[in-house]
Amino acid sequence: MSDSYAARAWSPWFARTLDALERRQPAIAALLPALIAHRIDADAVAACWETVAARSGYRGPPAADATAAPVDPGPALRRTRQLLVMALAERDVRQLAPLEEVCGAISAWARLSISLSLRHVAAELALTHGRPFDEAGQLQDLLVVGMGKLGGDELNVSSDVDLVFVHREGGQTEGNATGGARLSSGEFFHRAARRMSGMLSDPTEDGFVFRVDTRLRPNGESGPLVVPLPMLEQYFYDQGREWERFAWLKSTVIADSGLAGASLREQDEAHLKDLVEPFVYRRYLDFEVFGALRELHAMIRTEADKRSVRRDSRDGGGIDVKLGRGGIREVEFCAQLFQIVRGGRDRALRDRRTLVTLQALAQRRLLEPGAATRLASAYILLRRVEHAVQYQEDAQTHRLPDDPAVRARVAAILGMPHEAFDAALARAREHVESVFGALLADPGNGHADAPTGRPIGLTLDADGQARIDALRQGRRYRLARPDTQRRIDQLIEQALLEGPGQMPGAPAVAATRSPPADGADIASGDLPQVADIAWLGRLADLLETVAGRPAYLALLLQFPGAYKQLLRMIGQAKWAADYLTRHPVVLDELLDGQILAPPDYTQWEDDLRPSLAATTDRAGEPDVERQMDLLREAHHAQVFRLLAQDLAGRLSVERLSDHQSELADRILAVTLDCAWRQVRLAHRDTPRFAVIAYGKLGGKELGYSSDLDLVFLFEDEDERAQPVYSLLAQRLSAWISTRTAAGLLFEIDLRLRPNGNAGLPVSSLRAFETYQRESAWVWEHQALTRARFAAGDPALGARFEALRREILATRRDPDRLRDEVRAMRRKMLDGHPNRSPLFDVKHDPGGMVDIEFLVQYLVLAHSATHPELLDNAGNIALLDRASRAGLIDPAAAADCAQAYRDLRRLQHGLRLNDARYARVEPKTVVPQREAVRSLWKTVLGD
Repeated sequence: MSDSYAARAWSPWFARTLDALERRQPAIAALLPALIAHRIDADAVAACWETVAARSGYRGPPAADATAAPVDPGPALRRTRQLLVMALAERDVRQLAPLEEVCGAISAWARLSISLSLRHVAAELALTHGRPFDEAGQLQDLLVVGMGKLGGDELNVSSDVDLVFVHREGGQTEGNATGGARLSSGEFFHRAARRMSGMLSDPTEDGFVFRVDTRLRPNGESGPLVVPLPMLEQYFYDQGREWERFAWLKSTVIADSGLAGASLREQDEAHLKDLVEPFVYRRYLDFEVFGALRELHAMIRTEADKRSVRRDSRDGGGIDVKLGRGGIREVEFCAQLFQIVRGGRDRALRDRRTLVTLQALAQRRLLEPGAATRLASAYILLRRVEHAVQYQEDAQTHRLPDDPAVRARVAAILGMPHEAFDAALARAREHVESVFGALLADPGNGHADAPTGRPIGLTLDADGQARIDALRQGRRYRLARPDTQRRIDQLIEQALLEGPGQMPGAPAVAATRSPPADGADIASGDLPQVADIAWLGRLADLLETVAGRPAYLALLLQFPGAYKQLLRMIGQAKWAADYLTRHPVVLDELLDGQILAPPDYTQWEDDLRPSLAATTDRAGEPDVERQMDLLREAHHAQVFRLLAQDLAGRLSVERLSDHQSELADRILAVTLDCAWRQVRLAHRDTPRFAVIAYGKLGGKELGYSSDLDLVFLFEDEDERAQPVYSLLAQRLSAWISTRTAAGLLFEIDLRLRPNGNAGLPVSSLRAFETYQRESAWVWEHQALTRARFAAGDPALGARFEALRREILATRRDPDRLRDEVRAMRRKMLDGHPNRSPLFDVKHDPGGMVDIEFLVQYLVLAHSATHPELLDNAGNIALLDRASRAGLIDPAAAADCAQAYRDLRRLQHGLRLNDARYARVEPKTVVPQREAVRSLWKTVLGD
């Protein structure tokens, strides 16, 4: 019967183990065919253990009231392991088991066998010495933390298990009525960990269960085997090294001693998580880790190369599919690098599984999807090769020999012709090495023009040199670490060498490298002078801001392409430089190859909502402060993407405003849900509440720094409605306009609500209707022409729109309306005096406000007979509709519409460069002013 196994011909270990098992334990060997016949998952692993344990006579951990002597679980554990590995080898050789099954089954067995063995030895110790308590008199458990591949459920068939043992704190055992000595809790757990490790790893005639490696604990082999949580916290704070962050990234509690009960164990697990997460994941993007990973990888590769040389000299070459170039470890590092850098902000990148992480990186375009897919394919191929060579002798080897016969057999196990296998393996390793090398490339290595730390031989004018000197003499620079100062100097030199580059509209301002003028003292900074570099001050401000966050400096040095794009942006627009200085967290967006792709706001919102929902405090309640920061960071990032597209010439002013208005609507919708969950008195699951946008948001003409003009409405007959919705309005306003560490979302203006500042923060729809019909001023009806439903209850939004149209369609006396509109225009003009010789493109006669008032007059005067004017379609579209209705001359309407476009574009450009007022030389806008004034005179008189 045993000759029918395909694995027997490939694996001498399989043949020997099966023969011995059939000879000594035939009843257990008989379980193998049934195990091979079906997919081996965690349930199959547990069922296999239960059957083997029963046939081996193991009855469970010892108990105080047991009459029979306890049975050692070691033999049953080893026999179960033999069966599982043989079954997986056979299924793999027959190509029945995908990689996920093999790794999942071995990992499930590791979790189960570690838990079983620990609970057994802990029960034995407790019978002798009593149960362990902490210093406060509470029972405590020993927790086993699975690290590395075990933590990610990615064990190979002959893996070590990397374990760290932790417990709550000091204390001692309760002792034993039969006279067993009391122990410190630490000593109790130390003995338990030692016994459990031996139970798993000591070889017997039945083999072993797992080799146990505990060197990843704090201080390695020189540290205590079992670590109290306070000691672990102090270690992370004082001594934790960068490579240990990678080790702890995959950590997870896989077993406990079973002595304290589920509730206390969960508290200890939560405490451990609170220690590990901030050590592994930084709140801000952590690009400093590139250097640490570069050093770690160099050490690993050097050791792998040495090991390869030793093996080559002994047995004829081969490749290490794990640690060699283009191997498994490099794929893992590709995934873990992004997790360490970004996992603090993006919880979706914290999955411990490599393939799942690669998929998430592709979805977020952090890795090009094709590259991520090839990495995943390479990982699967390399892991399958690793398993194939390990099946031979159940050895912890990762080396594929050069022997053609061996390679042909491995290829056959993988279902591939020999030549195709060799080619696929070579391509996979080349791709892994290429991607990993690009990610970890040292930007300063091997380049003749690499920054040296001081702008040497670069020409600057006096103002530029003064700004650099001011940066170096500033408090933040002086207090920064030497390596941070060096990075700032490198970035300045690189900027001066390359300048902001050229994008549409970017000035040519690159500095040039030139020999020093006669007598110039380069070392003292006495440099030849050239034209002023206007953007240098903006860059200096930004570098000064991020001097306290070296990770951002590391980002810009690590990714020179991103730095060049940054220079282009700040060279084009001061607003871009100021925005980056206020929100340096958005620098991360420069690495996204899709930064210029059209936004998908549905996907943006779908990504944001789960992140907010997952942001809770230790009690499981929403962490409101962090949620507010997440909202702001997500908004800032998307605004920065729009800014990049704007400066790249991808968006017209009108399309940009559409995007910014859509983004604001989404922010309002998400924030409304968050605020509603804060209202403790909420009497229904979903509020019957609507956010009505007025002004620029209402007209979908939002700009980068626009306020939000909002009105809040509700329609709810419940007697609790008014106070509940008033509280909701206050909470929503606070969520939007409160400045947190991440900045703010928007300034908001609620003065357009009924009765202005004297009115309630929220109105019922009925009260709003009464006010609009009986008390509203004409200017409030003008404002209503640009109002629209933005967020909340869609049914209430539809009723508001119907009411809006009814009110606007009210018949009005044209002459009286004209007088009131003109009076309001004069009042507004008086409120924005312009005493300069320049033309204010928004407020001066012939400017944008005139066009807005013209359109509002046409809507209020004529929509009763021309309902097509009731749509909130924007000024340009409404001018066209009015001309089609015969209300104004078509040519005049077209000229006025074009003037509106031109003036908006001028205003946008001026504000991008931080002009206090949108004012220009009058002669530059003569046609636009004349078009507006002409139509004004025709419709509204002088």
